[in-house]
Amino acid sequence: MKSTRKAYGETLVKIGREDSEVVVLDADVSHATQTFLFKKEFPSRHINVGIAEQDLVGTACGLALSQKKVYASSFAMFLAGRAYEQIRNTAAYSNVPIKLCATHSGLSVGEDGATHQMLEDISLMRTIPNMVVLQPADDVSTEYIIRYIKEYNDSPIYVRLGRCDVPTIYGEDQEFKIGGSKIFGSGKEATVFATGYTLHMALEAMNMLKEKGIYIRVVDLYSIKPIDKQTIINCAKDTKKIITIEDHSVIGGIGTAVCEVLSESYPKKVIRIGVKDKFGKSGNVKELMNMHGITKEHIIEEVLKKEE
Repeated sequence: MKSTRKAYGETLVKIGREDSEVVVLDADVSHATQTFLFKKEFPSRHINVGIAEQDLVGTACGLALSQKKVYASSFAMFLAGRAYEQIRNTAAYSNVPIKLCATHSGLSVGEDGATHQMLEDISLMRTIPNMVVLQPADDVSTEYIIRYIKEYNDSPIYVRLGRCDVPTIYGEDQEFKIGGSKIFGSGKEATVFATGYTLHMALEAMNMLKEKGIYIRVVDLYSIKPIDKQTIINCAKDTKKIITIEDHSVIGGIGTAVCEVLSESYPKKVIRIGVKDKFGKSGNVKELMNMHGITKEHIIEEVLKKEE
């Protein structure tokens, strides 16, 4: 069990040892984002801009244009929210290859409450031209993605990371390329598309249904933009139901992204599990997920529900 933010911090140290051009920026939350690990080893390559996320993005762009490999971090609420204009106009419009790594996304922020629970960042980031949006589900996929994007110079990238510990899902031999996805199982009853924190829920639901003799498949949409359109279409053709689950608003998130693909290529009903046009609340993560129906039990209920 390890959080993706912790895996992010540990990976920064590894790639920092390998490449002296790696620079890390933070907005005065380095212990929370785990970039303090990089700061301890490479203090001259870690810049704390203070509580000034707009400056964080602008400074990151300047460094990237000076050929540095720049990772910029803050909470998702403050990075995607407070610095949206700078991300759109300075980074994306000019197509500057910075790596925006946002931690503390979704309801899994827990007790910090609605003001800190960023439920709209996937929607915000994936609508910006030139922006790549990725969300790893465990420590292995996080390390691969953080390493992989170091040499990616085609556009800015937004990486969505979480606060909570999650189980390790993948083996070390896996690859996570931009535009890809990962498929688990080959059942015909349903496909569950998940991303980030919710992937382990979907896999638990798949295993529980298997014990009942009901077979589904789970797809990890770790690359949210560009999205793996062909896998979405193939699963819609091959399975009875399509379900999405995310620690995000159902408006603009992966549920919407899947609907967009299918409406254009293979129209089919999509059942979207996520936060239904509401703000979050303060509470422990399990209680919050139960409140919004973002659970393995809700997945199972939707799979077993008879079509009207």
